[in-house]
Amino acid sequence: FEYRYGILAATQIAIHRTNNRTIQFMLEREVVGQSEDFPIGISAVASAEGTNNFKDSYSPALGVLLSREFTDRAAVYVEPFWVNNTNPLPTELADDNNSLLVGLGARLRLTPGLYGVFEMTPRVAGFDPGKTQVGFGIEKRSGGHSFQINVGNAFGTTFAQMARGGTDDWYIGFNISRKFF
Repeated sequence: FEYRYGILAATQIAIHRTNNRTIQFMLEREVVGQSEDFPIGISAVASAEGTNNFKDSYSPALGVLLSREFTDRAAVYVEPFWVNNTNPLPTELADDNNSLLVGLGARLRLTPGLYGVFEMTPRVAGFDPGKTQVGFGIEKRSGGHSFQINVGNAFGTTFAQMARGGTDDWYIGFNISRKFF
């Protein structure tokens, strides 16, 4: 479950809770938007998450969101992020406990209101347990609603969970979102 709220122009806060009781607080600020004079959008992101309803194992994260839209047909995203406390094994906390991720994503409009989406989050430095988290899906937009069916190799939706990587198994999921204007 995630709730986002725009507190100022180009600034939003979010609270995100996963099914395993991890809570993530996030702040995102658009630094510069894509325009005719500037080819990409740039946003700064900071977050803090904690397991067990934000009572244990805290993982702060800092990153940048780079986006590029191509007319109204496609968009690509690059998200370099540093995440602390990503190694879940307590005996290894002193070593190899940070991760540097580079999230890569794309959205392609297939028909009016129907999109294909893809994302992957390779770890480029630090704690790296193996498999890169990968997901893809189909999204239908209707008014302010978006309905998405997705397939991925992990359940991770917070930055630390994504840093911990994917599995050999594949899962199917469903998301519903609503934007209020």
